[in-house]
Amino acid sequence: MNILIIGGGNMGLTYAQAFLRSHVTTREQLMILEHLPEKAAQLRSLNIGSVYLDAKDCIEKADVIILAVKPQDSGSLFEKLKAATTEEQVFLTIMAGVKIKNIQEALGVKKVIRAMPNLPAQIGQGMTAFTSADEVTRLELVMVQNLLATTGKTVYVEQEDMIDATTAISGSGPAYVYFFMDAMMQAARQLGFSESEAELLVVQTFTGAVDLYNKSNLSCADWILRVSSRGGTTEAAIKSFKANTLHQDIIDGAVAAYNRAVELGK
Repeated sequence: MNILIIGGGNMGLTYAQAFLRSHVTTREQLMILEHLPEKAAQLRSLNIGSVYLDAKDCIEKADVIILAVKPQDSGSLFEKLKAATTEEQVFLTIMAGVKIKNIQEALGVKKVIRAMPNLPAQIGQGMTAFTSADEVTRLELVMVQNLLATTGKTVYVEQEDMIDATTAISGSGPAYVYFFMDAMMQAARQLGFSESEAELLVVQTFTGAVDLYNKSNLSCADWILRVSSRGGTTEAAIKSFKANTLHQDIIDGAVAAYNRAVELGK
């Protein structure tokens, strides 16, 4: 199975390295198309496969083609690819907001799988939701799921609209976590801790809290109750969060991300 990754940025490189590390492909079967000469030279120095600058030199060799470029670049990319694509090729897109139907029409292809990964894929802790066109066979879907699983956990969704919803939750979600962590670090510094102490306190708190959650059957609400005591410090913080509508603000932010994902699809 020959794999072509179009786009040698963060996610393109993440996939290339994950595929090789997990032995789902070989360097001889892996190709990367990168239009920036300097970036292409950097990729070649990593010895992770064949690196190309021109689509016509590699597109026809690929069985699976991964579209790992920015959605705003899709129009010009499709123009370069269309003449060389075939209906037997499987296309995996991670472009936010770009619909399966749009890709099928723009490239004249049928077998399209749309996925939304997130940043922790870079360390094998990613979360990827994916869906597919009806023309993708079960065998092809399993094959692509195995590729995606090299970067973390996966979930298949029946409705393509849920990919936009995934973008708002797990796709953008790491930034929400970092935003909250940054606020807590700022609070720690304000309370007298040094920068390194604040970072240690917050990072370990998040790490420990998530691990504890994963190793139990309790809900977030259950754990909040366990940490809180009547009239105590945690209760004071939670009351402040609620008074300032922080919970709803987070929900509203995720909805705003979803609405933007839908806009990108138009």
